[in-house]
Amino acid sequence: MSVTEENHCYENAMAERINGILKDEFYLDQTFMNVAHVKRAAKNAIKMYNEIKSHLSLDFKTPNMVYQLSA
Repeated sequence: MSVTEENHCYENAMAERINGILKDEFYLDQTFMNVAHVKRAAKNAIKMYNEIKSHLSLDFKTPNMVYQLSA
């Protein structure tokens, strides 16, 4: 089953890669007690990924930094 809107195999691979990063690096593979806790944990992980964590592939910049430089 595809996890993307277009049901395209290449987009599915990218979505699965992001899911893997969120589970492995931000511990979102745990069992949560309720939906509110899941939403809070996912929001915090995405914020850290985009605003705090530097990325080797982006010359040690954050995705937000790269986006702001290109705007």
